Amino acid sequence: MTAHSATLAIDEAVRARWAAGQRVLHLGFGEAGLPVPESVVEVLTAAADRNGYGPVAGSPEAREAAAGWFGRRGLPTEPGRVLFAPGSKPLLFALLATLPGDVFLPRPAWVSYAAQSALAGKRVIGVPVPPEAGGVPDPERLQAVLRTRRGPGVLVLTVPDNPTGTVARPEHLRAVCELAERHGLALVADEIYAELIHDGSRAPSAATHLPERTVITTGLSKSLALGGWRIGFARLPEGPWGDAVLAELRGVASEVWSSLAAPMQAVAAHVLADPPELLAHVDAARRLHAKVAAAVHAELLAAGATCRRPEAGFYLYPDFEPHRAALAAKGIDGGAALATELLERHGVGVLPGEAFGDEPGALRCRMATSLLYGETTAERRQALRAEDPLTLPWVAAALADLRTALAALTSPTPGTAPRAAGAAGCLDVLSAPTAGALGRTR
Repeated sequence: MTAHSATLAIDEAVRARWAAGQRVLHLGFGEAGLPVPESVVEVLTAAADRNGYGPVAGSPEAREAAAGWFGRRGLPTEPGRVLFAPGSKPLLFALLATLPGDVFLPRPAWVSYAAQSALAGKRVIGVPVPPEAGGVPDPERLQAVLRTRRGPGVLVLTVPDNPTGTVARPEHLRAVCELAERHGLALVADEIYAELIHDGSRAPSAATHLPERTVITTGLSKSLALGGWRIGFARLPEGPWGDAVLAELRGVASEVWSSLAAPMQAVAAHVLADPPELLAHVDAARRLHAKVAAAVHAELLAAGATCRRPEAGFYLYPDFEPHRAALAAKGIDGGAALATELLERHGVGVLPGEAFGDEPGALRCRMATSLLYGETTAERRQALRAEDPLTLPWVAAALADLRTALAALTSPTPGTAPRAAGAAGCLDVLSAPTAGALGRTR
């Protein structure tokens, strides 16, 4: 049986608690948490009567805009190498299902890679990330794994990274691309957070190191917070290998989703032309993500956790190992118990590290800061425009709630042992997709 996606499960669990009147700090779901720009709403409204299917790969206007978008980011692209889909997840699944061989993942990695690989009947091999940043496997450990095997395979990279909120170091990215080339691996580069590096720099891309065997997937769910609109697109490389993958991908698309909804293609054509007001909107979003993620990082360090400094997007991946003895006294012996304790006893929703392929006994979890910007569209707009969003009452209150929860969590005073994961309502499914898929394939 295919388990419920961990990220969607925690979101539904927290929202059910909200509906029941409970106060819960939602750090479990990677929704970008920002309002839709007015110009984008206007484009969608004007395109509402476009009810034809259209070309499988996308309209000429949308593909032209996407090609220019990649080109302005250092990757010259022909419109014929672009394919649109209802979100990047279908593209990722189609690629993992059709590209031959084992799937190599950085560990930890976004929950759906392993789950989708399991659905496709693929063996998943997780390789730990370097201590500096996630999103790519540690090159030395990947090299050791690749020495023991032969045949085709797929290496998935996430730059910038979910769940760690970091950006892979250029030397690590270059090294894993060289290994992929040497061992004949295909690269699937998930670059959906590339617009949200906190210092405004460009994300390094695997396509600059292995251009003829790298497929890039991305979309508008993170940079413009259009997750519910489901607009994803892929860039296929030039050459015979890219031609074959593009033909396969187009074939899958034609049988599974037919085409991206025509009104959404109009939105994509508008957004990907990089109008100045939307570039300014993304810049404001990036600054907001950076400030709030940095504030949460400071709270985690003050509470004695260890955590990589956030560099992109809106994620942190804290490790509560320094508090293992105090947590063990409360019956907390791993990521699932940690997540249960935080939600059940302290009103903080997070995802356990094992949902991302981490070791079950590790005291790590992923926190997403993007739903702290406000409960209403007006509050979120104010956060987006604020010089210092940390001074807004609702953001300050959320940080104070987190500070209180972390202090109680790490207190050496033993409390009642946390409820078993299955008794938490929805927590029993949080770690199932990735942990289950990895467990079946090793």
